[in-house]
Order: sequence, then C-alpha cells, then structure tokens
Amino acid sequence: MYDIIIIGAGLVGLSIANALQEHNPQLRLLVLDKENGVAAHQSGHNSNVVHSGIYYTPGSLKARLAKQGNCTIYQFCQEHGLYYDRCGKVIVATQRKELPLLENIYQRGLQNGLEISRLSQVDLKEREPYVHGLEAILVPDAGIVNYPEIAEKLAEIIQSRDGNIYYQQNVCSICEHADYVEVQTLHASYKAKQLVNCAGLHSDRIAKLAGYETGMKIVPFRGEYYVLNSNKNYLVNNLIYPVPNPDFPFLGVHFTRMYNGKRDVGPNAVLAFKREGYRKTDFCLQDMVEILTYKGFWKISARYFGEGMAEIRRSFSHQLFTENARRLIPDLQPEDITLGSTGVRAQALTIDGKFVDDFHFVVGHRSLHVCNAPSPAATASIEIGREIVRRYFPML
Repeated sequence: MYDIIIIGAGLVGLSIANALQEHNPQLRLLVLDKENGVAAHQSGHNSNVVHSGIYYTPGSLKARLAKQGNCTIYQFCQEHGLYYDRCGKVIVATQRKELPLLENIYQRGLQNGLEISRLSQVDLKEREPYVHGLEAILVPDAGIVNYPEIAEKLAEIIQSRDGNIYYQQNVCSICEHADYVEVQTLHASYKAKQLVNCAGLHSDRIAKLAGYETGMKIVPFRGEYYVLNSNKNYLVNNLIYPVPNPDFPFLGVHFTRMYNGKRDVGPNAVLAFKREGYRKTDFCLQDMVEILTYKGFWKISARYFGEGMAEIRRSFSHQLFTENARRLIPDLQPEDITLGSTGVRAQALTIDGKFVDDFHFVVGHRSLHVCNAPSPAATASIEIGREIVRRYFPML
C-alpha cells in the first residue's frame, strides 16, 4: 500500500512527486508511466523555453505559477549544475495593426508584476539585427533550459528519497474504494491512499477510468518545427516572438536559440490524427472518432476556420511556412531551413467549443486529475507541484 500513486512521469507528474517528498520525506510514493523513460511526450517535445507569464490573464493560475516557476526553474538548474541561459526574448510587432495588441501585452505584463521594457526599432536592431519590427517588448526573464535533463534530475532525486518510478505500466483500470484506490496496469496491480493523474495527452481518459467526467476533451495539436541551417545561425541571437492572436492559444511561428546551439523555427499548430501523432501519417481510428464526434471540436473549428486552414497550408508548404517566418526575419530563405522536431500539445476543449485557458484540476474521492496543463506547464512545473500539495494534500 502506497501513500500516493502518480500516473505520468512528465515534468508535472515528477514535480508533484518532488513536492510531496519535500512536504513529507517519509511518504511511500509510486510514479507510473507507460513509456520507457521520463518526459516521453510533451515534456520532451517542446521549445525548451522558460516563459515569464507575460501573456496570461492577471490573477490566473497560469500567470502566478509561470512567474513563480520562472524563478524556481532557474534556481533548480543552478543548484544541480544543469544548463540554463536567462537570455531574454523580444515580442515584435511587424505591422501597425499589431501595435495595440503589443501594448495590451505590455500592460498585461506589468499587471503580472514582470520587469519588462519597450524597445524602439533602434533598440530592437541592437539586440536582433536581422529582425524587422516597428516596436517590441523586451522580456529579460525568458530563457532557455533543457527540459528532458530537468526531468531526468527530478526522477533521480525522487528515487534517491526512496520513491519508486515504474515504466512500461499502461494503466487499464482504476477503482476507488472507501479508504484506498486500486490501479491496474497490463502487468500489475497497485494500491494507494490517493491517486494523482498527470497523464497529459491521456488525462481525460485516465479521469474517465476513475469514473469522472471532466466536461472537456483532450484534442491533440501537432507543432512542427524547422531548424535553421548552422551557417545562418547569425540571423537569430536569442528568442524572437511575434505578437500572438489574443483569442488563439498558440504563440505563432517564432525563433528559438536552443540549448544545443541550434535555432528552431516554429511551430505551426495543426490537428493531429493521433494523440501521440508526431508524424503527418500517424493515425488512430479511436482518437479520430472521439474528436469528430465531439460537438466542441466542430464549434471551435467553425470559429477558427481561417486560422486552421492557414496552419494546414503551412504544414504542407515549405514556401508558405518560410513566408510566415519572414515577417520577422525578411532575409530568411526557404533553403535556410530544414524540417526538425515535432511536438503534440494536449489542448483541453469544452463541449461548447472553448479552449480551456487555465490549468484545470478535477477532484475525485481519492484522486486528483490534472486535466489541462499546456504551456507554460514546463516552466511552472515545480511550482505546480507545490501548489497541488498545498491545496489538496496538506495532511499527507
């Protein structure tokens, strides 16, 4: 009998385990994951950017935990000798119609307590000489880390405190009893006093196994990145972002200097035909049936039909993708970029066709379900763990 079982060995699941051990080092703790190692999906397939919280609604959980998590993730890396670079980023308006949106982001950043500044064209050129922009915001606290490395270190710390992490454990049933919860995998059965579901792309399904309807559906969106050819690395010094669509939960095609020195360009955002659909050809009938029979998907598709079609066209056209990226860096040519990595975002969608904007938790009898934790969940992960322990497990 464990005190607590956590399903999912991504950054959020591992951070909750870490926070529980910080709270009570004597806890009997078990982390289960269906893959062969940590950070197999969202945690290991992202831009590796440390966000500041500038985009998020003031007072929201995202805004608060992103700001706190920004400091915490750097401290964690420094304490354990992991790579980090607080290099800052620029958010750039390339058209006059974007200037009011840029100002809104600036004001939101101030409301969220961030130290940010406006950049003129001259200031922007000093930081990023090849960027075209009318005005920009400098966000000094944004930076770069290696999230898979952070996940590995968290797993090492958890195990050093006698926590268990078992891989290749695909959960197939969950049964909550009066005083314990039983988790059945394809290989074994485990019991605990409490359960935490951090299954990411499958979080709604795990909640359903435990008997809970979350009122939302996970819809997978694939993000496809290109990589700048190394002889063109001089085009990008650090992190360069466009002004995002305020109604769309994706930040648009941006330029990212990675921890390995490469420069990523992207991502776009297109519907994936499989919850773990990293390739265009990946397809799962069950996943697609769930999406296509969900009323919320059709409502959101109608609302963002134009944006969706533009993303699809860019996904299949190297030329169109380059043209989109050239809004920020006009010198970029199609031959300067090659296809790189992909990621899949678990985006929670309500039945009335709305994106779930904030982190969202569903509380069960003996379980807690983390049902929406998209970006900036990696940045905020350690603080998400501590927040969950404070809210839901103070007596453990």
